[in-house]
Amino acid sequence: MQLMRNPGLRLRGGTACGEPIPVTFGELLRQLRLDSGLTLEALADRASVAVRTISDLELGKARSPRESTVAGLARGLRLEEPARARFMAVARGRPVPDGLPAPAGTSPPQTLPRDIVSFTGRDWELTGLTEAAAGASTQVAVHAISGMAGIGKTALAVRAAHRLAPQYPDGQIYLALQGHTPGQQPVAAAEALAILLQTSGVDARQIPAGLEARALLWRHWLAGKQMLLLLDDAADSEQVRPLLPGTPGSLVLVTSRQELTALEDAHPVRLGVLAADEAARLLVRLAARPDLDAEDPAVALIAALCGNLPLALGILGRQLRHSPAWTPADLAADLTRARDRLAQMHAETVSVAAAFDLSYQDLSDAEQRMFRRLGLHLGSDIDAWAAAALAGIDPDDARGLLQALSRQNLISEPARGRYRLHDLIKEHGRALAEAHDLRAERDAATGRLLDYYQHAAAHAEALLARQTRPRPPASPHPRPGRRACPTANRLCPGPGQSGPTCSPASTMPPRPARPSGSWRSPRAWPPCSATTGHGPRPSAGTRPPPNSHAASATGSARPTPWTNSGSCCG
Repeated sequence: MQLMRNPGLRLRGGTACGEPIPVTFGELLRQLRLDSGLTLEALADRASVAVRTISDLELGKARSPRESTVAGLARGLRLEEPARARFMAVARGRPVPDGLPAPAGTSPPQTLPRDIVSFTGRDWELTGLTEAAAGASTQVAVHAISGMAGIGKTALAVRAAHRLAPQYPDGQIYLALQGHTPGQQPVAAAEALAILLQTSGVDARQIPAGLEARALLWRHWLAGKQMLLLLDDAADSEQVRPLLPGTPGSLVLVTSRQELTALEDAHPVRLGVLAADEAARLLVRLAARPDLDAEDPAVALIAALCGNLPLALGILGRQLRHSPAWTPADLAADLTRARDRLAQMHAETVSVAAAFDLSYQDLSDAEQRMFRRLGLHLGSDIDAWAAAALAGIDPDDARGLLQALSRQNLISEPARGRYRLHDLIKEHGRALAEAHDLRAERDAATGRLLDYYQHAAAHAEALLARQTRPRPPASPHPRPGRRACPTANRLCPGPGQSGPTCSPASTMPPRPARPSGSWRSPRAWPPCSATTGHGPRPSAGTRPPPNSHAASATGSARPTPWTNSGSCCG
């Protein structure tokens, strides 16, 4: 049994808004009981109605209550007119005599956080968001700002929201979804809707209990309005989707550490670290000291040691501000000497390591293990084959884990198939590996990686040795006293002249054999060509013979041909 609970919902200015909102009698009964602070047993005692009857009504199992039952419930709830008349009308499926009361507030909600004065850079992203807002009048504009922890997502969203606020006269609402708040669980979508409705001025007593009913009321309330919503620190798309407007005219800015790939029609805005000059300027602004200059090499070094990460720059910049005896050179020297840079980057409850750890805790066990293994890699970037060697797993599984870490913005993919960790994130991954993994496990992981590199390099060398290299044509007019060399593109000394003599290839001294490596060569790994690509694979279905690695290393056997499809550098 449903009732159009609020036909002609009165909004600001006394105007009606769209279609009425359906609410079941069971939802209304439950809401009124909870508002009165009554348990099922207490209401049953007051109303002289069985507990089972009330429970079935609230759950929707009973949809046609007797009039005496409804009257008893109204008496038990201590309802007075006009609330009692509404309650009875809902039970009978009749129109409500009066609609919902008008929202309590008389001015549009404006709950944006303050815009920080030290905001630096992000000109391209701000311009894009400003231009995109112009199209919000014909569609619901949703922009998902993502990036690693501490990259400045919230700062950018707040700056953009303040800049765009005049275009949204019906209000600007900020809501922290607490996807990565220490000691807090992410805000449930139903709870978030209740907060949004109350912030907008809807009486808490008129907010239905269920997620779907609240989402319906929220979309109904937003219809025809021009609102700006800033949903900060979303855990995932499921948390955000029920909060979105259903009609054009509003703008939604969402920030998240995760790529919200399941959020329909969302425009992605992926943030990277600041440029070197922007990072230096931000550090100087935060320090707010007249003796600091963004052109100072020590300032540039501090920014570089922070990896140009705004969170780290903010912590160290405020350290300089509150420690006037420190010079940039002093701080740069401390960071350079520190065995644990992350330990230097904390202030009160704010810590770069803690921010990274919140992202790490969101990972599955397999993703956490891969992240720790990547912390052991010393190169600048890595591919799925080298990651598979580190983790001791299949390359396809490694590729899936790398992509999952990329979606969580713990690693980046600057080129297809090549993955990179920010310096500070890699340092955090290495610290986690030392804390959670045995030394033997870490040594085994690096051993497998070196095996893979040795294996790939040997096959790359064999491939290059078999390629025909272009030779310059022999001179048609050799110098007097010299003869053209029949076996090489060089001139050999003539009779009676000193210099190296020309020898057939078969008589050249053999290349010294490389000593046998101590690392085991995994035969299941295909070799890697010496040219660029995204992961080695065999050509024409060939596989290396069991002794291919040793044979190619000593030159005693012909190497197996492989396609040009991977980089040996991992």
